Amino acid sequence: MFTLLEAQNLVEKHIESISIPDAPSELYEPVKYVLSLGGKRIRPALVILACDLFSGAVESALFPAVAIEIFHNFTLLHDDIMDRSELRRGSPTVHVKYNENVAILSGDVMSIMASRLINRSPGVVLNTVHDVFTKTAMQVCEGQQLDMNFEERLTVSEDEYLTMIELKTAVLIAASLKIGAILGGSSQKDAEDLYEFGRNLGIAFQLQDDLLDTYGDPAVMGKKLGTDIVDNKKTFLMIQALGKSSPSQKEELIRWLTTKDYNREEKIKGVTSIFNTLNIKKITEKRIKDFYEISLANLERLNRPDDRKAELYNFASYLKTRIK
Repeated sequence: MFTLLEAQNLVEKHIESISIPDAPSELYEPVKYVLSLGGKRIRPALVILACDLFSGAVESALFPAVAIEIFHNFTLLHDDIMDRSELRRGSPTVHVKYNENVAILSGDVMSIMASRLINRSPGVVLNTVHDVFTKTAMQVCEGQQLDMNFEERLTVSEDEYLTMIELKTAVLIAASLKIGAILGGSSQKDAEDLYEFGRNLGIAFQLQDDLLDTYGDPAVMGKKLGTDIVDNKKTFLMIQALGKSSPSQKEELIRWLTTKDYNREEKIKGVTSIFNTLNIKKITEKRIKDFYEISLANLERLNRPDDRKAELYNFASYLKTRIK
């Protein structure tokens, strides 16, 4: 059985072995740069762990796992353009280091690379794996569009928001586990149970990221805090604050959401102060815990011995620790 760390290391070595063209350098150098920034390689590692849960032959999962990681990084590259982010993992984002046109085109080629690598799945499950991948890829784009739509709206319901983060973030984690299970020869039910485990854990993960954007450690995050506040993101925190605020607090929040001319630090401080008064941090932590516990119930239903599921329990525990 692979540990999460062993799966991450295996993926990292395989990423390094992938042949990326040298020319035109303007197109491919940013791809190499993005992949060199590292990251935890969680999604591809989950492909390996899920495959290993049913079969020891994880070689068949290596190319699909790397495909998932390249696709994930492609979405981050384009998200950074849309969100005007300057840092990713503590380093300049591609559109900052190069330029926006380069970032768009390099992202495009990464999505094609991911598709080609998915197509190297074993023939017997290729169609199934490809269907899961393409459906998930479309859902991620749908989630990003909803996220942008919400920036233009003053009010977003909690249900609308949870749907958005499910599409934008959770489904790729869920699909990583499902694809790994399919590659390992699982039953359809087991693949679906793993998908639900990943989906609920992924929602908890994104809610946690919402929380960390306001309350995290910038040195650990590798980016400035308060980006969601500055960009008028209707995060779980903002939705809860709008719903629980007094008339005067709501008026102030709406003023910050609609004012075009403002000082960045003053805006972050003003909104965060209202969050603190309304105890939004604790409310968000409770919602994260709810989804985390649902995900564990999904994993418990999986028809595999507990000792075989131990590393996925460890992964969930790792996220829980990070949540705290």
